Amino acid sequence: FRMQPATLAYDNYLGRMAIGRVTEGKIGSNKQVLIKKENGEMRSGKTSKVFTFQGLKRLEVEEVTSGDIVAIAGIPDIYVGETITTDENAEPLPAIRVDPPTLAMYFMVNNSPFAGREGKYVTSRHIRARLEKELETNVGLKIEMPNDSDVFKVYGRGEMHLAVLIESMRREGFELQVSQPEVIMQEIEGKKQEPIESAVVNVPDEMSGAIIDALNRRRGEMKNMNSENGTTTLEYDVPTRGLLGFRSQFIVMTKGSGTLYHSFDHFAPYKGEIEKRTAGSLISGEGGAAMAYSLWKLQERGPLFITPTVEVYEGMIIGEHTKGTDLVVNCTKNKQLTNMRASGTDAAITLITPIEMTLEKAIEYIQNDEYVEVTPKNIRLRKKYLNENERKRNKG
Repeated sequence: FRMQPATLAYDNYLGRMAIGRVTEGKIGSNKQVLIKKENGEMRSGKTSKVFTFQGLKRLEVEEVTSGDIVAIAGIPDIYVGETITTDENAEPLPAIRVDPPTLAMYFMVNNSPFAGREGKYVTSRHIRARLEKELETNVGLKIEMPNDSDVFKVYGRGEMHLAVLIESMRREGFELQVSQPEVIMQEIEGKKQEPIESAVVNVPDEMSGAIIDALNRRRGEMKNMNSENGTTTLEYDVPTRGLLGFRSQFIVMTKGSGTLYHSFDHFAPYKGEIEKRTAGSLISGEGGAAMAYSLWKLQERGPLFITPTVEVYEGMIIGEHTKGTDLVVNCTKNKQLTNMRASGTDAAITLITPIEMTLEKAIEYIQNDEYVEVTPKNIRLRKKYLNENERKRNKG
């Protein structure tokens, strides 16, 4: 018998489970097995239960045979790419390589003024237990968990990888705040090296120029370009840093008609500085409910992220300031009602539809002095230091 786990699953009663296709032979429950690594290391184990799949359902069976897609329970330390066999002379199967993490984010206990209002699991103990459980099955994830801290550093293989974990936790009732993703640099042969991703872009011909310009500004290097039937295919090597925040910009630039695929390719020498977000933030200087009159006056400063009646707190980011600097504003001020009337003062309040801040957009948007507050009901942006004086004191 030989099989190699392609992925892992976790069951609260059975523990870690190896999922993959049986390459040869057959096996049942309660059988002694050997686990081999590519380097020849070997250890023993025992299967407790074996399962096959029917659609999305897992079915327990007495025996599985060659060609079956199976789940095997009972080996608590099994890992992707190892070979499970019953013959100590069997050759280990070629190892499956798991890409190293390229991004890191800090997961923290939510400490905003609205903390604990919407979430079911809000403490560092809850977050720690959930991340430890995720490590059982998420093979590309690494986590640093200091014993006396409520801040956890989570390493993943890209924005999407980390966003899926945050979204899963949010739907389960967790409340937390996360920092801006940072790229993991490596020291190779005494030189600073950064992860490079291979990107394949398909766009209509008339949009290719703008996309080439955008990728070049993000330190991308074109490898190939091909135009056929009105569609241009571009192949690029782009630093992971350059792709942070690019997805939402790409959707706007192509009006949803382009496709973008990228995956980690290799490490290369540091490519230099990349232009960051040029817009600043509109920051609420007061707590309370946002008023339509205030938002109407503020929308000329830049796009807004909130609607009238939304609860805000001091230090919460309510919009974008197009002039590039952070601006503290009061969005809770209402129009003064008096008996005096003058022509032109009763103009109709017309609000532009605000930008809906999804989790992915929020992670892409924030800068290093900002956090995303994630709760089961809301995604909010906030400054690291909520008070304006504190921000000035800690600037730089």
